[in-house]
Amino acid sequence: MLLPRSISLSVLALSICCLGSGIPLAFAEHLPSSATTRSYPASSVNAAKKLAALAELYYETQAEFEPITATYNGDSRYDDKLPQTLNPAIKAKQIARLRQISKALSAIPRKTLSTQDQVTYDCLQFEIDAAIRMSKFDDRLMPVNQMDSVPLTLAHFASGQSAQLLKSVAQYNNYLNRLRQLPDWLKQAKINMREGMRRKIVLPKALVISMLPQYEQLVTEQAAEHPYFLPVKNFPAEFTEADKVRLSNDYQTVIQTQVLPALRRFHQFLKDEYLPVSRDSTGWSALPGGAEWYQAWVEDQTTTRLTPEQIHATGLREVARIQREYAILGPKLGYQGKPESLPEWMEAQTNYRPFKTETEVLDAYRAIDTVVRQKLPEFFEKTPKASLEIRPEPEISRATASDHYTAPAIDGSRPGVFWAVINKPEDYATTGMKTLFLHEGQPGHHFHLATLQELDVPKFRKVGGNNAYTEGWALYAETLGREMGLFDNDPAAYYGHLSDEMLRATRLVVDTGMHAKGWTREQGIQYLQQTLGYSEAVSRQCIERYMAWPGQALGYKIGSLKIMELRQKAQAELGDRFNLRGFHNVVLSDGTLPLSLLETKVLMWINNQKQVK
Repeated sequence: MLLPRSISLSVLALSICCLGSGIPLAFAEHLPSSATTRSYPASSVNAAKKLAALAELYYETQAEFEPITATYNGDSRYDDKLPQTLNPAIKAKQIARLRQISKALSAIPRKTLSTQDQVTYDCLQFEIDAAIRMSKFDDRLMPVNQMDSVPLTLAHFASGQSAQLLKSVAQYNNYLNRLRQLPDWLKQAKINMREGMRRKIVLPKALVISMLPQYEQLVTEQAAEHPYFLPVKNFPAEFTEADKVRLSNDYQTVIQTQVLPALRRFHQFLKDEYLPVSRDSTGWSALPGGAEWYQAWVEDQTTTRLTPEQIHATGLREVARIQREYAILGPKLGYQGKPESLPEWMEAQTNYRPFKTETEVLDAYRAIDTVVRQKLPEFFEKTPKASLEIRPEPEISRATASDHYTAPAIDGSRPGVFWAVINKPEDYATTGMKTLFLHEGQPGHHFHLATLQELDVPKFRKVGGNNAYTEGWALYAETLGREMGLFDNDPAAYYGHLSDEMLRATRLVVDTGMHAKGWTREQGIQYLQQTLGYSEAVSRQCIERYMAWPGQALGYKIGSLKIMELRQKAQAELGDRFNLRGFHNVVLSDGTLPLSLLETKVLMWINNQKQVK
């Protein structure tokens, strides 16, 4: 799943939450009945009510200050607002509110809470502490990059197929009000970036160069040519003629007289002022205080205390392991060369690129979905109630986007969506499609995030989380393809599986290499070309993503390795008593957890299973 860091990772973890005393989280269903038989006095009921109130206040605070995040979460109350937290005074107000909630939370005696409420207490403390710690770093000084910017998000919303719905007159007004606020957002972004220029906290030059074409697309001569004008071209049939005329005029006026001038000024600023002083260095450690900042991102994205050096070594070991798999698989594909050169050879095999149209690619994914749906009951006790749809990525963001998933809306108004990025159908290879669908569709992100929304938990737990669990689960889900028989008699698809696993392993190497070990952008590109067989263009796009989002790519492999480690431990200790459907239920049934708490939960489940006669 790939969304802007400010959206998909709005509340991130910088440290491991303490388990505290008592049973951590809502693990009671996995314990012997004697362990959960407990009555709670009136004081505990009062504590639970206070906790519920704080949980709700926390959710409302984050929705108020991060309205685009709220939109992605399916909370439409703030669909007419843009975030203003680039303003230091407003950001300070947000953090002050979080500190107040934290203080009130610490006054609640955790031991008196039920086990179900303890999970809410722990998760609330975890997320607030993370947000407060992250606020010490100067992210606001680099508010845009080629992966993440409010103007690009608004262009994505204009399709009406993304998080912001455009089906009613009120919804059209909401989107228009967001456009009205964009000039102020751009003005504040420019103020912050100029401060960053003075303090030497600026983007690498390569990222600015990659970002400029996006803003060129957003600077049109006429409003009617602009991506933001798309809603006017797609009015719902039930709109009255009067509504169409009024909205057309309002969109035309706002875009032509307010938005376009602001975008032109910002584009000019990027070219004339920011690009010349952007840095030639690659990694985060080149910034003032960058080493500490990157270590914070590492902890944030992995929910561990692992160091960049440890993660780098893990990546190298995983690369070597997968290359040994290449040695076994190569001859089955007709390849007789060195294992490390298999990706380059596969890249040259044109028979794995049969598509001519976008529709053919989407139909191929739908066929995979049909097969997977038939297999799922063998592996899972429960399936999400929300539907899963397969859609093409909107054209405005295809050049820099990766295939990704967006979760269903909390209110059920929007399904889960797997977005396939199809720039040139003739370049789209079949080899990786099965594995990609398992990751982005089901049972990957859809089973995690759609199931999470069905849990009877406070709203903040339905929409918060951490990258290590979220991406770790999706990467683990890819491994189920082999057990589902998806790769039987299809060595090319199994190569695609190994290739995707290799990608996640190389991320450990290049991310830490660039941000902690002094690697250059060019070294990273070359490493991906040699190890993955990617073209220079694809390798460059990957590397620049990791440059823009330090540490984000680490959670995948670190999380999946932990889940697989826990499964292997359960299999070894339970033997014939091990039930894969039960294991998957344990991993998914409490929502997103830091890896340490997930491990605690699984170990308790193992012990409980041992006691079952």
